[in-house]
Amino acid sequence: MSKLMLSRRNLLTGLIAAPLASAALIHPAMAANAPVYTEDGIAWDGYDPVAYFTKGAPTAGNADFSLEYMGATVLFSSAETRDMFAENPDKYAPQFGGYCAYAASKGYIAPTVPEAWTVHEDKLYLNFSLRARELWSKDIPGNIAKGNANWPGILNG
Repeated sequence: MSKLMLSRRNLLTGLIAAPLASAALIHPAMAANAPVYTEDGIAWDGYDPVAYFTKGAPTAGNADFSLEYMGATVLFSSAETRDMFAENPDKYAPQFGGYCAYAASKGYIAPTVPEAWTVHEDKLYLNFSLRARELWSKDIPGNIAKGNANWPGILNG
């Protein structure tokens, strides 16, 4: 199976609601991809990864509270959450670099949206859409195992 990457900028409108199995409609990745999902150098759509744990909700970050992580700029909602991340990034960074957990389980990478998230066994997982999260949630342990088996090889397109 070839490795594919979904790009938020290239998606067809109908693909957003469809399962990621619609791989025939997406462009193959041509080169290695960054280990952290970013848009214009900002990780995870500019949302504070620590807030998923502390507030239980997606929370927009602020450029005043940022740090560099694996070549990406991560924004935080406060100095406190920035410092918590800096002390323990392995605890707070989304799994699979913040790329879609469902796509990783299928051998692909895809962007994510802040609203499609899950904290499972103290780890943060993001998904491409609420529909992708629904599909991923049907077998979280199995999908994590599949994603871990595929990761990080799927970054190499």
